[in-house]
Amino acid sequence: MSKQPKYRQVADALRREIEDGKYDPPKRLPSESELSARFDASRNTVRSGLGLLVSQGLITSSQGLGYEVARHEVFELNASRFENLSFPQNGDAYSTDVTNAGRRPHQTFRVEILPAPKDVAQRLRIEPESRTVLRFCHRYVDDVPWSTQATYYPGWLADEAPRLAEPGDIAEGTTRYLADRGIEQVGYFDEISTRMPTPDEARLLEAGAGVPVLLWMRTGYTTDRPIRCTITTFRGDLNRMTYEIGDQSARHENETP
Repeated sequence: MSKQPKYRQVADALRREIEDGKYDPPKRLPSESELSARFDASRNTVRSGLGLLVSQGLITSSQGLGYEVARHEVFELNASRFENLSFPQNGDAYSTDVTNAGRRPHQTFRVEILPAPKDVAQRLRIEPESRTVLRFCHRYVDDVPWSTQATYYPGWLADEAPRLAEPGDIAEGTTRYLADRGIEQVGYFDEISTRMPTPDEARLLEAGAGVPVLLWMRTGYTTDRPIRCTITTFRGDLNRMTYEIGDQSARHENETP
């Protein structure tokens, strides 16, 4: 007999069935009374098991409508190629990757002149509170919130590349725009971490209770100094990040053309 509490046994059994495809999104789960009879458990026990799955982002609940399996169409981002100008692009790197995956990109922007936060100032090697341009993007994949991206540029760079401080999109992407002005990013340093979202992040990403965020901080460099710090916040349940390092020929050796 399992030593797990009964509500966890209920949650584990339903989780396996969801993962095995028995309940494809947006299919509804059986009612609490049906599950109570199936698992020989009280309604409160079943409700606790379902609540655990809600907190893990696997199902959603609606008053009077029961429980529905959440959609989880994971998007894979190749972080090694992102912003690599040697690859053909259709607009910026985000639009290119989403379009190439057969999905639909959409994003909104805001641009602000702000004092540099302490952690950003350290990465940009500028004085704390000195002038930066913040370009903030709220990005979607197929109308589902995908990420928020906050990129800080030092004030001196905005003086040399004035479109950075202008409102709206830079269609070709800021990395390509800067390269065309002779300011080429030749390397970057990535920092990746996870945590639970702030209330504002959960609202923007429409993340359910219990869903963590993936934080990707990238500092970009020219040959002599940093030129930007980008903080991207992803919904942890809808994204997968990959890197390609070294010789990858063996990986593709047996692939069918």
